[in-house]
Amino acid sequence: MTSIAAALTRSRSRISSSLSTAVSYSACISSSPSKNSISGSPLSSVHGRSFHDWRSPLSHRAAIRSSAVVADRFERRFATAASRNSYEGILTPLANPDGGEFGKYYSLPALDDPRIDRLPFSVRILLESAIRNCDEFQVTGKDVEKIIDWENSAPKQVEIPFKPARVLLQDFTGVPAVVDLACMRDAMNNLGSDSNKINPLVPVDLVIDHSVQVDVARSENAVQENMTLEFQRNKERFAFLKWGSNAFHNMLVVPPGSGIVHQVNLEYLARVVFNNGGILYPDSVVGTDSHTTMIDGLGVAGWGVGGIEAEAAMLGQPMSMVLPGVVGFKLSGKLRNGVTATDLVLTVTQMLRKHGVVGKFVEFYGQGMRELPLADRATIANMSPEYGATMGFFPVDHVTLQYLKQSGRSDKTVAMIESYLRANKMFVDHSQAEVERVYSSYLELNLEEVEPCISGPKRPHDRVPLKEMKADWQSCLDNKVGFKGFAIPPESQKKVVDFTFKGEPAQIKHGDVVIAAITSCTNTSNPSVMLGAALVAKKACELGLEVKPWIKTSLAPGSGVVTKYLEKSGLQRYLNQLGFHIVGYGCTTCIGNSGDIDETVASAISQNDIVAAAVLSGNRNFEGRVHPHTRANYLASPPLVVAYALAGTVDIDFDKEPIGTSKDGKKVYFKDIWPTNEEINSVLQSSVLPEMFKATYESITTENPMWNQLQVPLTSLYTWDASSTYIHEPPYFKSMTMSPPGPHPVKDAYCLLSFGDSITTDHISPAGSIHKDSPAAKYLMERGVERKDFNSYGSRRGNDEVMARGTFANIRLVNKLLKGEVGPKTIHIPSGEELSVFDAALKYKVDGHDTVILAGAEYGSGSSRDWAAKGPMLLGVKAVIAKSFERIHRSNLVGMGIIPLCFKSGEDTETLGLTGHERFTIHLPSNAADIKPGQDVSVTTDNGKTFTCTVRFDTEVELAYYNHGGILPFVIRNLITANL
Repeated sequence: MTSIAAALTRSRSRISSSLSTAVSYSACISSSPSKNSISGSPLSSVHGRSFHDWRSPLSHRAAIRSSAVVADRFERRFATAASRNSYEGILTPLANPDGGEFGKYYSLPALDDPRIDRLPFSVRILLESAIRNCDEFQVTGKDVEKIIDWENSAPKQVEIPFKPARVLLQDFTGVPAVVDLACMRDAMNNLGSDSNKINPLVPVDLVIDHSVQVDVARSENAVQENMTLEFQRNKERFAFLKWGSNAFHNMLVVPPGSGIVHQVNLEYLARVVFNNGGILYPDSVVGTDSHTTMIDGLGVAGWGVGGIEAEAAMLGQPMSMVLPGVVGFKLSGKLRNGVTATDLVLTVTQMLRKHGVVGKFVEFYGQGMRELPLADRATIANMSPEYGATMGFFPVDHVTLQYLKQSGRSDKTVAMIESYLRANKMFVDHSQAEVERVYSSYLELNLEEVEPCISGPKRPHDRVPLKEMKADWQSCLDNKVGFKGFAIPPESQKKVVDFTFKGEPAQIKHGDVVIAAITSCTNTSNPSVMLGAALVAKKACELGLEVKPWIKTSLAPGSGVVTKYLEKSGLQRYLNQLGFHIVGYGCTTCIGNSGDIDETVASAISQNDIVAAAVLSGNRNFEGRVHPHTRANYLASPPLVVAYALAGTVDIDFDKEPIGTSKDGKKVYFKDIWPTNEEINSVLQSSVLPEMFKATYESITTENPMWNQLQVPLTSLYTWDASSTYIHEPPYFKSMTMSPPGPHPVKDAYCLLSFGDSITTDHISPAGSIHKDSPAAKYLMERGVERKDFNSYGSRRGNDEVMARGTFANIRLVNKLLKGEVGPKTIHIPSGEELSVFDAALKYKVDGHDTVILAGAEYGSGSSRDWAAKGPMLLGVKAVIAKSFERIHRSNLVGMGIIPLCFKSGEDTETLGLTGHERFTIHLPSNAADIKPGQDVSVTTDNGKTFTCTVRFDTEVELAYYNHGGILPFVIRNLITANL
């Protein structure tokens, strides 16, 4: 038996054992309190709940990874439920100063290994997990040794197992996850097994935050009107999620109107340290949103994964990951007056993008941490995807503990957290001499050097110092079309277009702001920038400044806490006066849910080819994401969003040009409305109070009357409605048998699409509004859905028919096969027809042809989206050949059975002379046992070209997934065999 064959056998054996263990826990779960019980809240002081409650992880025994164990252990799979931990000898009591003990923990100091003292804190979390779960079966002593020897083993790209403590979902990615779980129950049932084996085995928190759109803005009633429309559009989806919260154990659903998932996670869901049945261990989380990393600012290890990976983690599967390198980022000094956390994060993002941190952890340290507020840390951690890191980690210190108390965690809970982390060498005490830790590479930033800035117009890492913005804008107008160019002819750059807005004369020109949005978890979780924006508004109102009425202004807080402190401070009224009324509690403009702009404004833009601008306090500004009519999109701090709304244009030098004219006729400059740090801190200290957090979250699951009125059946199997255009049974398991299908041969495949660099998941995965002429729109209209009821792609992620038609439907898609034409189309090679991507893919499938995608560097960057892999799979794509992949997206492709291939260094479609009109054959072994992670394969074309690619199956576990046709069929087959 070859090593890979043995590994596959071992994987089957070990998952069977693991899942039999998991099944034994089902009774424990089913006898627990109701899933909607308020005891599920992490605020123990409010609910009388300690951390060892029903929502804590119940099993850490499931695993699918391979290791050096013999195949005959298959026969011993039931014994693993009772296997003893190899490190039981270091299980140590943690004394409670008030008497007794908090619990027991696996003590890293008890190992008495000097290498541990040199480990980054983020790696210590991986180490503790491996030790706690080590039974020499799923996790071995060799795995533990790899992590302890991180300094030497990480450069070798070794594989380790990691088991997150919990899983975090938002509704866009959560709906398809619950759809898949429901479908997996059906598959289990159809294959004659127990469908109730499909249940989350770790706590799953799903926050509904991605559905609200800014339909109504600049209105006192905006919140209620937008929520009413949100429920009208999404009633079926919401009812499905409510069914899931009842049908599946260990799942908490936070209703719409509660806040943004990452802010709710920061303020409410995060434990920092778990106490599960008297065993203490660090909180850790994987989430189906790439900005799950925001929780790293709280000292909780968390990062984004694909929806498919998250589903597997819910079912007790471990994260099979490459032991990452860790970049040490030293902070010194203190931010200057007038410089915001947003300015800091945009600076850090640019530095780390330049350094290169893809697939790595970034860990912050240094004396600059002493006074860096938790909210600022969370802002930096939030944008880890933008700088490319898996995590941007801030270890727990006194600042973290202060935030935990401020956000309503009990003193007892905070004392337990501090005691555990200090005892296990996971706490940073700035008053003590710091032990030198080793990092893979180093960066340093003096916070005093950070200056005000924004980023854009098309990428978050294209930072522009505020003082250079006017010149940069001019260069963008001049430059050829690209990330920093619009190619506007010189004679047209000063063009002014007259139009009529609500009966009044108006004008618009290049660079004029038409959307100004205070939005996104990145910034709305940070009281200093939110209060800063409110103080800008106050000063502007007192001077008599106004925002032009055709600019769509909005404020979407990340939680109800923001509203409470804005109201207590008395500052919300000034934001309202400028049109920044609260529009809802969700992601809104940051994810493209910006709603329509006034038709007269839209017409003036489109009919005159105006490069209009959006300024938002978000984290993504890729072209086509924010709004179809804003070609220039800038990320800015909330105070700068207000300032640019007042100026009405991005074509301004704030140092030299006035923002407006005061009510007494004087010119008003930027410096006249910008608050000092002292002003902000004064309001912050008096207005942001612990009781606000407690009041906000004590009834978080029950305070939305629209949610409470939803009636759902109490059944374990979902009743699919064939006529539904929101929830549809996917075809993944239709013809599934108990035998793995093995590798799919890719022979004479056509190229469906050919791309350059930086194709993001925004280009691939359906997102934003559904265009009236798109295949998805045609599908909906054929089923009686009117255009006004199309809703967004995100809201229809539970329907594979809509999503397949929306894959590669981005209006800014640049496909080389179209020779310069921009849009969601391609060339059907055999006929030469120009078709929508869906129609071309369907034609290939009907004719029995496989397809591949050619791409450049960073393919799949951006938000983690499972549909960026599911969609291409449903279109018939069998492989993607690219220069490089974004980490999560590559993993998702494997999870859906698509082969990721990388060109060799220095090669791409251009150097190899590939036009995309060739037919491609990938010479991958037909037997999974003959495939090795990272091996080279040859690719040939029908016109005689041959080139070599690296197969990006990075671990043996991924090979097992591919052999089964994807991760979900793998899980189902092994769940069924668990008790045989």
